[in-house]
Amino acid sequence: MGYRRFGRKSDHRKSMLRNLATSVIMYEKVETTEAKAKDLRAVVDKLITLGKKGDLASRRQAAAFIRDVYVDEKTRQTVLQKLFDDVAPRYADRNGGYTRVVKTGVRRGDAAPMAYIELV
Repeated sequence: MGYRRFGRKSDHRKSMLRNLATSVIMYEKVETTEAKAKDLRAVVDKLITLGKKGDLASRRQAAAFIRDVYVDEKTRQTVLQKLFDDVAPRYADRNGGYTRVVKTGVRRGDAAPMAYIELV
């Protein structure tokens, strides 16, 4: 099998990856387990590639995946707007590899290996 299941059903796993991808775009850095970060890397890279295309079809595909959350309540900027207006233009001259996974150690409760996933 080509992907990790994380002991969850498919709808729960997809929801978890959607929430984590939204958080990575919103905060540009998230701490999670190492395995989740490695799987999330492919999801976030595909979303940034959609943002680089910038057409309406790509915006709809990204909107179907990303949670509709405000980045800033004052400006009312959503995560989707941040992806297409701020994040994607930053990587206009880069061909992939938009994220970095940095190992941080183990979690205190269950000794799970932890890592940061961040935008490069």
